[in-house]
Amino acid sequence: MPATRKESRAPGRTFSISLPATSANLGPAFDCAALAFGLFLKVEAQVASDCSVLARGRDADICGKVENHLILNTYREIFEAEGRPVVPLSMRLSNEIPIGKGCGSSAAARLAGIALAVHFGRLSWTDARIIAEASRREHHPDNAAACWKGGVAVAKMNEAAETLVVKILPKGKWPLLLAIPDKPLSTEEARRVLPLQYSRKDVVTNLQNSMLLLAGLVAGRSSIVAAALDDRIHQPYRAPLCPLLPTLQKLSGHPGVLGAVLSGAGPSVLIFAEPGISAARLKKLVAKHLRSQALEAELITTSICDRGASNTIVVKR
Repeated sequence: MPATRKESRAPGRTFSISLPATSANLGPAFDCAALAFGLFLKVEAQVASDCSVLARGRDADICGKVENHLILNTYREIFEAEGRPVVPLSMRLSNEIPIGKGCGSSAAARLAGIALAVHFGRLSWTDARIIAEASRREHHPDNAAACWKGGVAVAKMNEAAETLVVKILPKGKWPLLLAIPDKPLSTEEARRVLPLQYSRKDVVTNLQNSMLLLAGLVAGRSSIVAAALDDRIHQPYRAPLCPLLPTLQKLSGHPGVLGAVLSGAGPSVLIFAEPGISAARLKKLVAKHLRSQALEAELITTSICDRGASNTIVVKR
């Protein structure tokens, strides 16, 4: 790390950002859509003589290591790509997002690093470029788009690594329950089990369901959402790696439960619930069902988060 360059900004100037967790794929919308939900990675940083990280919260032992730190690595890479000397930072992290469990932790970390580089490097980057940079590093745009924009994001990345994003705010309240297993699953491992080719019938079914899912969310129609969660592109192949999925899918149609999908590539599972259902009742139902199948998971009730990371940036002198 190079020595700190002289800065015109005051050394005590603090930059903070709060990045929401995200759940991609949403069943049939494979690599197309994601939603932001109410778990957060909160980052506070200021110029320092050397890089340091103080972390608390979930996976603090991982978040607190300076070596091979995804936020810092991304931050440095942006400076180097722009041909600028790296400005060392002192960072404080407060993390609620499970790492390696399909909740968008890497997208949040990469976006944090990019946002820090844009601020401390004085880069005039648009939201579109920030999302595109994170998407290129993630190799897909859905998590990054939802994390930065909030709500439900539909995203596409073309061959030039340009990203097109549309943010959707679902009508009404959509309770969610996240079931998190103890062991993580790498996205690379989850990708390896996918076939290279699919039948026309399966592809058409997924196209129909993904469009119905988005239409159901926009219209606030839970019956449409419940009917649209079936997937034939990735979940059938990942289910052996994610035993929570087939177990929790059996609750689909139970009073109050719309359906269950993998969160991202798994192994966590996201349950869509009927608006108005009691969070305590939903947790009790799912916990009882898991026990009956000799399975365990951490259960977190949450909801779709309207605000993305771009709306949380605060700079203090």
